[in-house]
Amino acid sequence: MPKWRVIDLTVNTAAMNMALDEAISEAARTKASLPTIRFYKWLPSAVSIGYFQSLKDEVDVDLCKRLGVDFVRRRTGGGAVYHDSNGELTYSVIAHEAMFPKGITESYHLICGWIVDALGRIGIPAEFKPINDIIAAGKKISGNAQTRRKGVLLQHGTILYKLDVATMFSLLKVPKEKISDKFIADVKQRVTSVTDINSQISEQQLKEALVAAFTEGKEFEFGALTENEKATAEKLVKERYAADEWNFLR
Repeated sequence: MPKWRVIDLTVNTAAMNMALDEAISEAARTKASLPTIRFYKWLPSAVSIGYFQSLKDEVDVDLCKRLGVDFVRRRTGGGAVYHDSNGELTYSVIAHEAMFPKGITESYHLICGWIVDALGRIGIPAEFKPINDIIAAGKKISGNAQTRRKGVLLQHGTILYKLDVATMFSLLKVPKEKISDKFIADVKQRVTSVTDINSQISEQQLKEALVAAFTEGKEFEFGALTENEKATAEKLVKERYAADEWNFLR
């Protein structure tokens, strides 16, 4: 059974978060680092877009700049996501793809099952909804994305702790005529958060439940980034994730 490295909760900019995912992926590929589970937050708040999306089409870039909200293109697919600095916890799982089922849905099911387990530990029944969502109280509470490159699987996703729908849709390019009280109420019918379900659960409790569930049955150690990973990530921030050439690629 392979040993895992767990990197406990850190707070980074959007560019650094995505650079760290890539730097760790490269270290995992060469076996310079153990398979890694990482938990993190975003400061300042940020919008990330999927690899195949157009930043200009999906995000109000000018408003992001005015509000001090980061924006970044992910290496994974999927849609635009608002990452509230106080509203979510994010995880990454990075390891050789041979450690996971070959099927995309099956590998999502496995990793998302750890989130379902974590939510259950804090009294929130949840279930995996293919292909990459988790549902609680009949609503989406977690979205996830995955890529496989050079034999390494990277899956990352968010667990919503608090929900700020108004801010979310002011930053994402939804037609202005759609953003109404009715629209926001409709979104709240489809998306939920930990505190919507139980306002007594602290972010620390959620984080501890995630760590416990993600490490269940695994040999692991808490660890830190290596100096090489830090240097690679800093280089990637400058050359890719903070660069307009990358973020405005499409």
